Amino acid sequence: MKILDRYILTTYLKTFMSVFLILMFIFVLQAIWLYIGDLAGKDLDTFVIIKLLLFITPTLIPLILPLTILLVSIMVFGQFAENYEFAAMKSTGISLQRAMKSLSVFIVLLGIITFFFSNNVIPRANFNVYNLRKNIAKVKPALAISKGQFNEIGDYNIKVEDKTGENGQYLEKVVIHKKAQQGAKNRTVIVSESGELKSSENSNILQLVLYNGNYYEEIFSKKAKQAQKKPHAKSYFEEYTINVDLEGLNDVDLDDQSYENRYNMLNVNQLNKAIDSLYQKKTNTLKDFSTTLYNRTSVATLNNNISPKKDSIYKGGQIIDLFKDRTKVQLLNLAGNTINSTKQIITTNKQNFTANTKWRNKHVQALHEKYVLGIACIILFFVGAPLGALIRKGGIGLPLVIAILLFLTYHFIGLFAKNSSLDDSLNPVLATWLSTLIMLPLSIYLTRRATKDRPLFESEGLLEPLKQFFGIKSKTLTYNTNQLPVDSEAYMTLNSYDNTKLIDVLKHYRKYDYGIEYKNSSLAILNSRGITQQELKFGGNLIDYGYEEALRLKYSYEGNSKLAFILYLITLVLILPGAILKNNGFPTIGQVLFVSGIIIGVLYLFALIKSFIDHSNLYKQLEKKNISNAVVFLLIGLPLYILFYFYQKQRIKEDLKVNSIKDIQETPTQTGENTKTQEVSINHSKLNSYKTYANFALIFYGIGVLLFVLYFVFKNNKLPAAASASIELSAVSGFIFLIYTVVSSLHFKSCFAASEQRHKPKFMLWTIISFVLYPVVYIFRRNKIAAHLSA
Repeated sequence: MKILDRYILTTYLKTFMSVFLILMFIFVLQAIWLYIGDLAGKDLDTFVIIKLLLFITPTLIPLILPLTILLVSIMVFGQFAENYEFAAMKSTGISLQRAMKSLSVFIVLLGIITFFFSNNVIPRANFNVYNLRKNIAKVKPALAISKGQFNEIGDYNIKVEDKTGENGQYLEKVVIHKKAQQGAKNRTVIVSESGELKSSENSNILQLVLYNGNYYEEIFSKKAKQAQKKPHAKSYFEEYTINVDLEGLNDVDLDDQSYENRYNMLNVNQLNKAIDSLYQKKTNTLKDFSTTLYNRTSVATLNNNISPKKDSIYKGGQIIDLFKDRTKVQLLNLAGNTINSTKQIITTNKQNFTANTKWRNKHVQALHEKYVLGIACIILFFVGAPLGALIRKGGIGLPLVIAILLFLTYHFIGLFAKNSSLDDSLNPVLATWLSTLIMLPLSIYLTRRATKDRPLFESEGLLEPLKQFFGIKSKTLTYNTNQLPVDSEAYMTLNSYDNTKLIDVLKHYRKYDYGIEYKNSSLAILNSRGITQQELKFGGNLIDYGYEEALRLKYSYEGNSKLAFILYLITLVLILPGAILKNNGFPTIGQVLFVSGIIIGVLYLFALIKSFIDHSNLYKQLEKKNISNAVVFLLIGLPLYILFYFYQKQRIKEDLKVNSIKDIQETPTQTGENTKTQEVSINHSKLNSYKTYANFALIFYGIGVLLFVLYFVFKNNKLPAAASASIELSAVSGFIFLIYTVVSSLHFKSCFAASEQRHKPKFMLWTIISFVLYPVVYIFRRNKIAAHLSA
């Protein structure tokens, strides 16, 4: 192995082991929290708990290993690119594929090992976990009487309202249901005001003493009229003792392994055999069901006891009119009972078919998951490695965010697909492979981009056609040679400045919100005074490169974030109605909308990642330490981008304005002018923010009202599925409307914060009115702004 291959492989393995152990520790802690209910109050040995955790650990590999490979690949290759190690390799003629050669061999071997691991180790671990949990659940139930719920102890179900005492032995308001034998109906109930648990340390008898209660026992009667009266026996007691034999309950073999037929406990050969058996069972069940329904029609035996006359034609009314009234009633009752019985048979078989279909599809999914895991590790490596080389960022921050976003997308697509396939609405084989198949073209795309040393996104790439389709025009910095008219007041003001002020205007004209004409005129005046353009350039006074780069990044972020916002809205408009329609009697339309929303959602994630990169570069250019940026994007930007978009847009404007003011050393004259300009700019920004939020609030108000009206229309026309979908969508629109109403009201208040008291509207009153009559408040506020803030 060459030195370069050894260096790359060693760096990767060190990071891989660190990340893998950290993620394993996190997921094991989550497993402890998940199973704490099984372990609490059981007085288990430490060895048993450790054994359970050791059995659980291999079952976490299908989640931990793909995430580890994705995250480590981004981190390591991002670090190589950030430290210019890839640039050094390329300068010596070593391509990205050559650098990835040793790691590619390692990942392929890891994928093969992963298959054997998932085929042999994980099924055995699931087998041990399932059996050990079953056995732990039987241990010392007397210690697990939880208040407020029924607790099964021996032949009794016990519920207590409260427990007191040092060991919780005193019980209050006890309700006990005594189990009947051989699956019969429970007919005995004991209710008492209080009780006490008594037992000795070495005794297998749990003694429950009840005080001041009643003993109820239902009396079974074969007579229907008597049964309607609910006959029962009731007796009062001051003290009643129940002895529960715990010998059979506490004598539990924790090493018992009698459960072995679950799908996640089987290897490939066993799963293939089980799937064949389940499909054969399905065929036989359908044959038996069809035979049963056919036999119930009595078609085959209809003419056995009848000798019809030949050439006889009945010319009367209905055939039932041939019979007497008493016989008619008997025939109709018989027909009704037959129909009800057949409907019951169909309903029962439908439930059985649904359960069997889910069970069979889980076996199919379990079989293909063993192949998917190894392939997914390889594909995610070819997603993470080139992505790290493209973003040129190592460490935990940005790589962690991107890795989590990609993995959540990968994981939830697979999860939703597999859940949809349980009822055969989606092929279970395709559902298991779907998320991996989606990542495959992404890995090819990223590898090609990184190999050709091209950026992650280009204007002619994935996002630019979408921007053109939605009419999003990216802003650019304009340059020309236009100057102010020599006889204009602005030119005379510039000509009155000394050289220092002119250089300040020349360099910072964009920060002062001046046009390029001011820059060209200032440069012309300085040239006329003997200061050449070359001298200004060498002195660093010709162009403010830092601020112009910040503006370029701002314009890029605005274009990408606007695209992400549009795609986010389309995703919501498709996914939410799709899910609602799918669950309310419109499965085909709902499925089409939902899948379309998922596809648009993937495009939204691309636009969100690109806007996040622009946002990070912008704040890096502004030299602001925005540590929480990644966390905010992940926790708020991903699920609530409809609000995050406007918040971040406003914040960038303010941060850019503050940065420009901080960097400028102004003279007293300029200070007054720029302060006034700044105040006007801030007020204008607040006004624009209010108008944006108010318009969205009006849109969602109209949608919500329309859907609410449609709910009554569909309800009156007896379309329950459409009515249910309409009211649910109306509720979603109403929730979004409330958010935008509150935010727009706050911005409206800030617009009038500096105005005179007589101009300030009654903020709280109009906000409350807007929840019901928003169009009225919208018009009122628009007129208020036109009257007092337009100037």
